[in-house]
Amino acid sequence: MTDGATAAHGATAAQGDPSEVPLRPAATVMLVRDTPPRGMEVFMLQRTLRAAFARGMYVFPGGRVDDADAAAELEQYCVGLTDAEASALLQLPHGGLAYWVAAIRECFEEAGVLLARRVDAADFVAFDSPDVVTHFNELRTTVHDGTLALLQLCRDERLVLAVDQIKYVSHWITPVGEARRFDTRFFVARAPQDQTPLHDDNETIDSLWVDPNIALQRARDGSLAMIPPTISNLEYLAQFDDADDALAAAATIGTPPAILPRLRTDADGRVIGVILPGDADYVR
Repeated sequence: MTDGATAAHGATAAQGDPSEVPLRPAATVMLVRDTPPRGMEVFMLQRTLRAAFARGMYVFPGGRVDDADAAAELEQYCVGLTDAEASALLQLPHGGLAYWVAAIRECFEEAGVLLARRVDAADFVAFDSPDVVTHFNELRTTVHDGTLALLQLCRDERLVLAVDQIKYVSHWITPVGEARRFDTRFFVARAPQDQTPLHDDNETIDSLWVDPNIALQRARDGSLAMIPPTISNLEYLAQFDDADDALAAAATIGTPPAILPRLRTDADGRVIGVILPGDADYVR
């Protein structure tokens, strides 16, 4: 799992050329819902305190893009977006659809939310009975441990992946110098009405629905620890009163520019923070 581009004060590369640390493709999805009278809320997870990256931080569901996410056979199970269209949007020669697929898979593994619908159905699959909830919880576990591929899940359950409901909003790249570097695409999607997200008590240890403005305030007062990409994407959501507006705006973004933070160091070369584009000392 990863929700961003820098751990702020996480582990840095201990030896060798920092520029040679490979970039790992990753995808993260912000699930939003409208909760009258409070307004729009976003779902967040707290990473385990044992995590090697961003331990204890509150993030959105997400993680690495796996090779299986790029399986050519998956394209026929993706609704409303081809690999060519996704790759053009991400400015990649090919394989762009895998980021949407990874976002769906990671969201199911980590939050128990499956952004998919039955073949020929209009709405997200409903977890609307105890038996269905139990069944999909078991599937969640087998997808997470790798014994069931998302492709096979779609075949067995007669599902299609709702990639058309997932909008691309931002692109963050981990600074040179971090021990783990991610090339992360952030997405936003409306949470299915008949599914209840919950952390997995393994990679994530807490979860909550929260107004983006309240989440930002809690980040400022220190009660919710977050990394810069999370804060920046919450600032995007905080502009909107409801999920419709947030998703409509996301659909007009097109290809967002890549954001490349830099590590801030002291006179002794110790990492003391992160420099973001727009900061006075940011040099690209």
